[in-house]
Amino acid sequence: MAFRKDLLLISSWIKPNTTVLDLGCGDGELIKILIQEHSIHGYGVEIDLENIKKSIKNKINVLQMDIDSGLSEFDSNSFDYVVLAQSLQVVKNPKNLIDEMRRVGKEIIVSFPNMGHWSSRLNLLLQGKMPVTKNLPHSWYKTPNIHLCTIKDFLIFCKDNNYNIIETSITNNQQKSNMMVKIFPNLFGAVATFRIN
Repeated sequence: MAFRKDLLLISSWIKPNTTVLDLGCGDGELIKILIQEHSIHGYGVEIDLENIKKSIKNKINVLQMDIDSGLSEFDSNSFDYVVLAQSLQVVKNPKNLIDEMRRVGKEIIVSFPNMGHWSSRLNLLLQGKMPVTKNLPHSWYKTPNIHLCTIKDFLIFCKDNNYNIIETSITNNQQKSNMMVKIFPNLFGAVATFRIN
């Protein structure tokens, strides 16, 4: 089975035999990888009923919850890792959720599509309308995304809130890094992934 490359990166950051909570887990793909490759114990959290059914079909423990309501069902430090993979942009209050993730997990992993990518900038410049890209595939009027940000925005956000970034991965659309991504991450990075404690 071919897994999403960004989820493979995230899985490489997670130690074997740990506990993982995956917020906005979709069909449970990340937890499935982690169980197969790292023997973790994990739960997914999802609001969409169709994705919950897919997670159950994938034999993933999944809870139906709205993460915008917080994570009060979970005790502090009850997971080694709490992951929010490419769902930050759909959250109503990112700071509240990240604070809750930090309370519940010893370490958190957050990834998101970079609105500062050159293709988004070019689309705005030349067409004068909200971009539709591989990582942001919806038109403005039907997008679930409500808090789009750039890598630079997120770095400032982390600094302002005293979030300690312990590892960063910025990749292009093929989930690879290259010289241009390394030199100009906010311009050539398509997806950003951060480990925070």
